[in-house]
Amino acid sequence: MSAPMEASATTEVDEKLYSRQLYVMGHEAQRRMMASKALVVGLSGLGVEVAKNCILAGLQSVWLADPLSPTSFDLGGNFYLSAKDLGGSKSRAELCRDPLAELNPYVNVSVAPAASLTAKDLIPLMDEGVTCLAVTIPMATRDLIDLNNKCREVGASFIYTVACGVFGQVFCDFGKEFVCADKDGNPPATSQIESVFMEGDSVFVKVLEDQGRHGLETGDCVTFARLKGIEGTLQTGKNYTVEVTGPFTFQIKGETVKEGSAEAQQGYITQVKQSVVLNFESYEKRLAEPGEFMMSDFAKFDRPALLHAAFQGLEKVRAEMGDLPTPGDAAACAKVLEATKAIFSEEMTPAHERIVLQLASGSKAILSPMCAALGGIVGQEVLKACSGKFTPINGFFYLDADETLPDNMLPMDQVAPQNSRYDSQIAVFGKDMQEKLLDLNYFIIGAGAIGCEMLKNWALMGVGCGPNGHVHVTDMDRIEKSNLSRQFLFRNSDINNFKSSTAAKAAQTMNPDLKITAYQEKVAPDTEYLFGDDFYDKLSGVCTALDNVEARLYVDQRCVFYRLPMLESGTLGTKGNTQIVVPHLTENYGATRDPPEKGIPVCTLKNFPNQIQHTLQWARDWFEGEFKQTAEEVNNYLSQSPEQYFEGLQPNSKTDTLKKVRTALVDERPSNFDDCVSWARLKFEELFNNQIRQLLHNFPEDQVTSTGAKFWSGSKRCPKPLVFDLNAKCEDAEMCNHLDFIIAAANLHAEVYGIKGQTDKSYFEKVLQDVIVPDFTPSDGVKISANDEEEKQNNENAMDTEDSEADAILAALPKPSDLPGFKLTPVDFDKDIDDHMLFVTACSNLRAMNYSIPTEDTHRSRAIAGRIIPAIATTTALVTGLICLELYKLVGTPRKDLTIEAYKNAFCNLAIPFMTLSEPTPPAKTKSVLKGKEWEWTAWDSLDINLGNVTMGEFMDHFEKEYNLEISMLSYGVSILYSFFANKKKVEERNAMKMTDVIHSITKKEFPPNQLFIVLEVIANDKETDEEVELPYLKFRFR
Repeated sequence: MSAPMEASATTEVDEKLYSRQLYVMGHEAQRRMMASKALVVGLSGLGVEVAKNCILAGLQSVWLADPLSPTSFDLGGNFYLSAKDLGGSKSRAELCRDPLAELNPYVNVSVAPAASLTAKDLIPLMDEGVTCLAVTIPMATRDLIDLNNKCREVGASFIYTVACGVFGQVFCDFGKEFVCADKDGNPPATSQIESVFMEGDSVFVKVLEDQGRHGLETGDCVTFARLKGIEGTLQTGKNYTVEVTGPFTFQIKGETVKEGSAEAQQGYITQVKQSVVLNFESYEKRLAEPGEFMMSDFAKFDRPALLHAAFQGLEKVRAEMGDLPTPGDAAACAKVLEATKAIFSEEMTPAHERIVLQLASGSKAILSPMCAALGGIVGQEVLKACSGKFTPINGFFYLDADETLPDNMLPMDQVAPQNSRYDSQIAVFGKDMQEKLLDLNYFIIGAGAIGCEMLKNWALMGVGCGPNGHVHVTDMDRIEKSNLSRQFLFRNSDINNFKSSTAAKAAQTMNPDLKITAYQEKVAPDTEYLFGDDFYDKLSGVCTALDNVEARLYVDQRCVFYRLPMLESGTLGTKGNTQIVVPHLTENYGATRDPPEKGIPVCTLKNFPNQIQHTLQWARDWFEGEFKQTAEEVNNYLSQSPEQYFEGLQPNSKTDTLKKVRTALVDERPSNFDDCVSWARLKFEELFNNQIRQLLHNFPEDQVTSTGAKFWSGSKRCPKPLVFDLNAKCEDAEMCNHLDFIIAAANLHAEVYGIKGQTDKSYFEKVLQDVIVPDFTPSDGVKISANDEEEKQNNENAMDTEDSEADAILAALPKPSDLPGFKLTPVDFDKDIDDHMLFVTACSNLRAMNYSIPTEDTHRSRAIAGRIIPAIATTTALVTGLICLELYKLVGTPRKDLTIEAYKNAFCNLAIPFMTLSEPTPPAKTKSVLKGKEWEWTAWDSLDINLGNVTMGEFMDHFEKEYNLEISMLSYGVSILYSFFANKKKVEERNAMKMTDVIHSITKKEFPPNQLFIVLEVIANDKETDEEVELPYLKFRFR
């Protein structure tokens, strides 16, 4: 591993900025990156993408080497160049340096002193402490070999990558002995002990099956923590190598345990991630003997070998001609084909020749989607080189989207350069297709990480930039600091501004012709007044950049109804996926769904936690109940008369609710901050001592079940009460949880009551000395449920049916009129507010200490309690690039009709690395007989009736004549408009009424002015056979 990576120990990490990325890379890898230097050679489209991703990730410095002037082809992929830069005196590196530097103030971005893009001028730069060299433009083979050899000499990693139209190449050589600290990036496998026993000379460990499989492989290392009831040589904190014997068992050789302990056997098992040493071969050797390629599409099994030869053929011709072939230059492309044939070891088929010719013709083209996809992949490879985390690509990788290309080369007049910002796309797809792109009308929902990347790609592609084109973007959120490490259209100065309008403005800066409208509304049923029939009627398609499944499913329903294509993509750390949804051709997004997440049983949360996830959820629930819900309930009481308030209470919880109001308004209402500190100290005693003592009174440590088994065994961990100690630290997270709880709880309590708080430790020490903590004695008769079934039974038995106690509490409460203007301030939990997380972390850790569960620091607790989705810019760039390649197909491959095989869904994991492109699933079909013929329909189909607002009688007559079906029931939502058993007089009345009037007379709801369609459900029988026919919904256009 190179020296810069070792200079890592003292570097301070900005957790606010890198928050989501740290959940991908970890602190140690982040520090290594922050001590590393990358040299990016070539600042065309691909180079600027790689540099952008490295700068967002937070390297120490990024050096830009490119003395060349920009061309119109560069405008297809470089988002920091514009038409006014063409013909100027500045180089691509100089033009890109300042905007790249703005992405991250922690990164030193500078222009390297390189007079040319040759090994002679670049090799001296490698003696300046470069960790990784990334060459991103075509370069002479000899120069690449020399640069690669220099990298091996100085211990730097070498990456070569080029994007030529819809074809891409990546090569990586990280040296002879590259140390990979974490090969896959998966969290360490964890499990809990069910039993430990001897068998022969080995210790066998069985894990709790209800916690899932142990997830280990033979050869993995594990450590144990919180061992109980296990005597022998196994020690806490020591590494042990395991041999897996089953999904729930493993053995450790050479250790011993004594059996027959009086205590139940318990403990935690955690995998210890092991570093591996990887060996790479040089560019020169792998060019001649490429070995095994990293695959991207198994339907193109022979494609990597063909492209390996074709890129060499292309470079041979470039070296001879002094430049890449001009688009459409048949003679130059033929030279590339001949050069490729001389290298390719197999017989060249017509399909092979098409690929080579298309690569040659479009080789000058710099396409934003391909640059984004490769920029994500290569950016992550640079981060691997700098951090030592994740497995690098070993050798060559090829990516292509030849499905976007016509079967034959387009004529010169279609692809000739026009000195336009779209010359690259014109070179590949022709000017006719470019006109279609310009006139697209797209709706993107979400302007976060994926939304920013998508808008950048669209601005460069020209989507919505023509006279009839438009882009709509909506996002309710405002910009936060943690967004800046991956949502690259935003800057520090944009914090607290709306994402949608800021992203729209930034995209327009990249292409002033972009017509874009920004909204700050969610897309849901209650905004259909804005995003309704008339809105979707004008769209070409929809792109989702959302962070939750529920919203995706709603948008999916809209796309199915309006028969619009949907571009769907998502990321989870280094994992990414894309799904292309094409009307009638593919299944819709909601056709297949993941199973719902398992919830935590109530009893586990309340009394029997065994994982930090349980204690964090409990702490968060307590936060919500104490600092938000109680305050809201008090404000509700104060906002009306006591009688009105009492009437509005739930019958089965009146007494409990009123007790909470009394506690907040009377019993625990503070008059100053000292009172808040006393309150926090008493809460500590109640939660972490008294309640635990009561639980142990009900279920003593030696309790046995009715079957004679130990009650406190398996996943039930016997708790112990905590004794308050202001200076106590937990052994795992090394946090002062006792003090942190008091400080955080007191300040939150003060915030609720509008009292100014403070955090000085000496002040708390002084006040706490005077707090009198009442003695506590556990009581008999207190019901505590041993499982969820008992909990449910106890809740049913404890239903509040007596109003007498509730009446007495209500009468004793201060009247709202006696507290004019008094109001509490409910506190909404926010994972990004440190004071909130200090409380939740301390509260969770204290409960974990009660149950001997390993504690966690604030960073890890924030991820769990806040349900943070790990994110990094590289994966986002990759998925948006891949889905934009699918957009080319939706617009229409020139002179070619595409089948489902041409479209590609993607799943990738940059950590392993792994990518698979596969054809989408077709929609499920339902068979019916209509008009005497068999009809197979899918979720995309409906019976469309476009008659205007006719009467119901006219509507039914038309339906029966058109489809030869007799309607037995017609309904709108839950309202029946017609049924064969309905009152005849009522039917006659409705037959004479307009369809909208019939619906209004039943539902009493008006149709908004932007609604064009009414969805109707019908049950109908064939008029000849009288058999019921299964039909899709009716889509009735009444305007």
